[in-house]
Amino acid sequence: MKKPNVEEVLQQGIHGPLETKPDERRKYLGSLRERIIIALKKSQVAEAAIYPQVEREMKQNPRSNLFLNGNMDYSVLSKYVKLAVKYKLEHTIVTNKEHDTDIGLILAMDYAIDKEEIYITKKAINLPEQPKSKGLFSKLFKK
Repeated sequence: MKKPNVEEVLQQGIHGPLETKPDERRKYLGSLRERIIIALKKSQVAEAAIYPQVEREMKQNPRSNLFLNGNMDYSVLSKYVKLAVKYKLEHTIVTNKEHDTDIGLILAMDYAIDKEEIYITKKAINLPEQPKSKGLFSKLFKK
């Protein structure tokens, strides 16, 4: 491994440690695209109801982390914070005053998963499961 020279040490002292893909990290609330399980735009996070896909992914990925856009009002974010607490997930509210992104929520891992489609385009309908019972019609119309 190459030892840093004096100039590199000074630059890191002034500006902080070097960061990989800084533009991507700004867009994805501090995470990288390759680590994201699911993402919502700010307008989607602002909707009254939660996206059931987010809750399902939280349940299925207990080691994931939730990142929320801190430039949004907390009253809008709180329903997702409560979900993260319910599933015992780490959650972080990321506020970047210099750069605002259209991303409102990210559920991500600490390592690359390279999921092809991360954006939710429409809300899944959360229908209660119907019990499989023999109703009157199934008794009347036996096959």
